[in-house]
Amino acid sequence: MMPISSSPRKFLAVLCGTAAMATAAGCAKSNDIDLSSGVGINSVRDTCPAVAVPLHTGDITLFDPATSRDARAIDVVATITNLTPQCNDTGEKVYQIANFEIVATRRDAGPARTLTLPYFSTVVQGGTAVVAKRLGNVTVTFPEGQVRGTGRGQASAYVDRAAATLPADIQERITRKRKAGDQDAAVDPLSIPEVRVAVQRASFELLVGFQLTQDQLEYNVRR
Repeated sequence: MMPISSSPRKFLAVLCGTAAMATAAGCAKSNDIDLSSGVGINSVRDTCPAVAVPLHTGDITLFDPATSRDARAIDVVATITNLTPQCNDTGEKVYQIANFEIVATRRDAGPARTLTLPYFSTVVQGGTAVVAKRLGNVTVTFPEGQVRGTGRGQASAYVDRAAATLPADIQERITRKRKAGDQDAAVDPLSIPEVRVAVQRASFELLVGFQLTQDQLEYNVRR
């Protein structure tokens, strides 16, 4: 099984709302925490899982012959792109969908060709705990005489709203306004261990990437 990056800081992309790298205001929901005044830091939480491509899993390279790693033997290179989330957080189960495209380039512009590529979707809690994993396939089509092919895929995840919502006491500790001279006025609440752990535990990600073999993963890491 292909290893998954254990740290959300290593994601190639983290999206919320409907646009990549959306602003905090554009990602805000009714249950968000907006630390924009009186606390000293700005942060917005969202019950919807963040959507990301883990490091080294957004590309796949196929060789012909398969055992070669010579650049001249590269048959197809494919990339996951346009990862777009759609979230429904109105119920007790938060439902996150991630649509994506695959853009591929083949070595030779020959007859029409179809290619099936495997991908995974994984729900991760707290940056390290794998809650669920699914495998799927995307069909990439190369038109006759063209070196470029495309395909579309979709991943989805359910997350318990209760699990993705901070306890009331933790929310109060984070959002409480502090006045100059207060004992904890200069203390970042996220530096407090129990607050940091609670925020981490309530954070979920939906990760999407190619289901790589060990050799394919090592190739991506080395190049």
